[in-house]
Amino acid sequence: TASIVDLADAAAVTAWVNEAIDALAAGGERSVDVLVNNAGIKGPTAFVEDVSLDEWRECLAVGVDSHYLCAAAVAPLMKARGAGSIINLSSMAGVYGYGRRTPYAAAKWAVIGLTKSLAIELGPHGVRCNAICPGSVRGARMDAVIAAEAEQRQVERAVVEHEYLAGQSIKRFVEPEEIAAMCLFLASPASAMVTGQA
Repeated sequence: TASIVDLADAAAVTAWVNEAIDALAAGGERSVDVLVNNAGIKGPTAFVEDVSLDEWRECLAVGVDSHYLCAAAVAPLMKARGAGSIINLSSMAGVYGYGRRTPYAAAKWAVIGLTKSLAIELGPHGVRCNAICPGSVRGARMDAVIAAEAEQRQVERAVVEHEYLAGQSIKRFVEPEEIAAMCLFLASPASAMVTGQA
């Protein structure tokens, strides 16, 4: 089932995660095998001096705080089982940075720091934590990002799209199914000794 949750609201996230765990238990033992933290928003497209503190905080609340809150809720259950996989979605912006998208890049860098720290903390209990850092993902969200950047820079959309692909070895956008395939790998026994990776 799906739920609508304000991921910038810490109390709402914590309540939602615990409700989901209870629903999955269905009268049995509360446990979690896999957590995929995929929350994020694009945040503003602007020079840092034009980003409001509210915009900054919202981007980090959704993109980092929600990951932390969900991980904190499932960690005790995974530790008790002696197994589990936490998969956090970061971005290439969390590896290289992203001009005019400072809040987004900061959130994605923080996700990698959270991931590596959780791998150290949870590893002795058999729990793995990894981050996926996709490049530009094909879809409506990326279309909106490119349009906003083109407008902010006063250039054609094709210029921005070309720049996104220019630094990549494989000159195309990532398909959503390819991210799902990486999640399946990181959730499976095939990645039993993979942890702390971005």
